[in-house]
Amino acid sequence: MQHNWSRHLRLIIGFLIVCTAAGAFFGYPIYGLTAGLIGYLWWTLVQAKRLFRWLGNPGGTSEAPQSVGLWGDIFDSVHKLHQNHLRLQDQLRARINRVQESTNAMRDGVIMTDASGTMEWWNGSAEYLLGFRRNTDRGQYIHNLIRTPAFKAYFDARDYRESLEIHSPAKPHIRLQIQISLFGDDDRLIVAKDVTRLYQLEQMRRDFVGNVSHEMRTPLTVISGYLETLVDSANELPPKWQRAINTMAQQSSRMEALITDLILLSKIETGEQTLNDTVTDVEALLRQICHDASALSGDKQHDISVDITDQRLLKGDESQLRSAFSNLVFNAVKYTPAKGHITITWSANREGAHLSVRDTGIGIDPVHIPRLTERFYRADPSRHKETGGTGLGLAIVKHVLLNHDGNLEIRSRMGEGSEFICHFPRERLVERVPEKVS
Repeated sequence: MQHNWSRHLRLIIGFLIVCTAAGAFFGYPIYGLTAGLIGYLWWTLVQAKRLFRWLGNPGGTSEAPQSVGLWGDIFDSVHKLHQNHLRLQDQLRARINRVQESTNAMRDGVIMTDASGTMEWWNGSAEYLLGFRRNTDRGQYIHNLIRTPAFKAYFDARDYRESLEIHSPAKPHIRLQIQISLFGDDDRLIVAKDVTRLYQLEQMRRDFVGNVSHEMRTPLTVISGYLETLVDSANELPPKWQRAINTMAQQSSRMEALITDLILLSKIETGEQTLNDTVTDVEALLRQICHDASALSGDKQHDISVDITDQRLLKGDESQLRSAFSNLVFNAVKYTPAKGHITITWSANREGAHLSVRDTGIGIDPVHIPRLTERFYRADPSRHKETGGTGLGLAIVKHVLLNHDGNLEIRSRMGEGSEFICHFPRERLVERVPEKVS
């Protein structure tokens, strides 16, 4: 490139020298030089005009304008750059088309929006699942097309660690799982998956558990009643039958507890048990549970203490909260060795209210903690045989907390005890109204 520029510069200088020499031949060297400069300037302007027209419409002709010298090299270089640009553009367009074709082949709906929710692109499955129209919906706000309040709150929250399940706005019989990811300049990639079949199966499971539990309660009540009668009259039975009767009575009581927990969990999950969003006196509730826990401890003589550092009330259903709190406290009693310590703390800070149940029990291997709130999950099945646990207590706790916008945190190590913490948002705290003095 440097060699070509030097050659062109020499040619220009040589041309001007020739013009000057021709002017000198006629006795006017300055006129010759001026004429040469004017001629070269005119030729340069003509070539610049040709370049301007070609750059204004480069696709109008396949070949660059023809010229010689410096301008010929300029036209050739620009033409090569233009051809490279077109080739890269074709490659990029082919890749985009391939990505769009593969995305259109997906059964899941895929939508791209900007930070404000303006629709930019979506695949064919999104049109089917969500009812989008390609000709009219581009540039629309996605909130205008998916009007579910839960979706708008999820979109604006910017916390997409968990997915959202909603009914399709276009086909209400379709259940969708929405997952959003951030990319680029705060843009959103939204994936909508059809989970109708899973939702129906889950609903069938809940209905089955609820119905079977209700149907089993009546015959089990009859069996338990007769067993209680036999236990009361055990002294009149042969000795070989007494142990069998007592064992049957214990297992019958365990089955009754299991069915009671199943029915409660089913009601909470399906929403059959309406949330009574009144206010609950947590201090009074915890002291009552502590009293029941002391009775449950019996000969084990656990040291159970309650520490209340916040006197405000909690907005929530007292019966559900009682089930959740008592499950945590009674579990601490069951899994803490005799004369162990159990500390129940109710406190609040800027983030909200917190109930902590800490014990000096056997502890839990951290590998089991993520699954402890699953139904019937047992970190150590042998311990449940000893304690008579149903395996549903923590599942009930989790769903009660979800109903109250809270979450459960579990901290534990083997041999060092466990701590279960219920977190509630600060919006659920209500100031206690002072009692009027008569």
